[in-house]
Amino acid sequence: MDLFNSALGKNITFMHPAYFIITGLSGIPNIRHYYVFLFFVYIVSVLGNTLVMALIYLDPKLRTPKYVAVFNLAFVDLFGNTALVPKVLDIFLFNHPQIPYNDCLTFLFFCYTCLCMQSFNLVALSYDRLIAITYPLHYQVKVTHKFMLYLIASFWVFSIIAVLIAVGLITRLSICESVFVNSYFCDHGQIYRLSCNDHYPNYVLSWFYPVAFSWVPLLFILITYICIVCTLAKMATVHEGLKAFRTCIGHLSLVAVYYIPVLTTFTMMDKIHPNARILNLSLTSVFPPMLNPIVYVLQTQEIKEGISHRFSDHRSYYYLQMIFEWFLSNNSTVCIKSVPGFM
Repeated sequence: MDLFNSALGKNITFMHPAYFIITGLSGIPNIRHYYVFLFFVYIVSVLGNTLVMALIYLDPKLRTPKYVAVFNLAFVDLFGNTALVPKVLDIFLFNHPQIPYNDCLTFLFFCYTCLCMQSFNLVALSYDRLIAITYPLHYQVKVTHKFMLYLIASFWVFSIIAVLIAVGLITRLSICESVFVNSYFCDHGQIYRLSCNDHYPNYVLSWFYPVAFSWVPLLFILITYICIVCTLAKMATVHEGLKAFRTCIGHLSLVAVYYIPVLTTFTMMDKIHPNARILNLSLTSVFPPMLNPIVYVLQTQEIKEGISHRFSDHRSYYYLQMIFEWFLSNNSTVCIKSVPGFM
């Protein structure tokens, strides 16, 4: 952080508050029920993503380049929700809205890094579908373990550096307008607006990062699916095309669930009610990590075969099968009914 401050002159000092106060949702009756709901969503997310990571690690047949990306997807979902939800519950359920300055910046760093990686994970999986359908004979050559590991690692490096720059720019701000952050976590956009010195670099980042981490990845995903549709249209029969396209349905569902509320919120930031913005962003942060193992992973044939192969010689397989059936049926219904009420 000293690097950012020294660039402005060694004698310059900045006013940093001892703490911030996270205000969260206001004027909504029985709002504590919403945070209890987030807790149950978090529990389902932890169980689902932990199970997916364990299956990929234990089953050698799932150690393919595609499942390198799926493993990273589950890890980011688990890590991001664990960084966010317990702290949100501590702030609002247990009435600890004050968060020290340095802890707030750390909180911001982990939340935004995982948010960026969720977007990049969808890019990696869309590339996998593009090559698998458009160039099936070249798939083993173009999508290797080495390539996927390098791709995921580059996404991590890019996300971490980008978020560190945003955090570093916040440290050069003098916070003197207020210590109340009108969000459910330490939100970059809400924090830099509390400064009383020049925050133009932060303002530029607040516009550039949504483009770099949301619009550009979404544009890439749309282009990949245009190529996929063009390839499927050339197939001999409609049945073959639909069969191939069904492998993309889960990914497309996650793209819609993640990008629509995020882009709507960032595009209409100044035009929507603060409560609507907080609800949108909080649900976008916790719902995709819960839906990923349900929609995209646990419904794929490879995962089901891995479960069957791993536990077929044990009595526990039958109990796991019953748990999966309940997990998929009940939680899919909860997701469908819950989203419209909060968005």
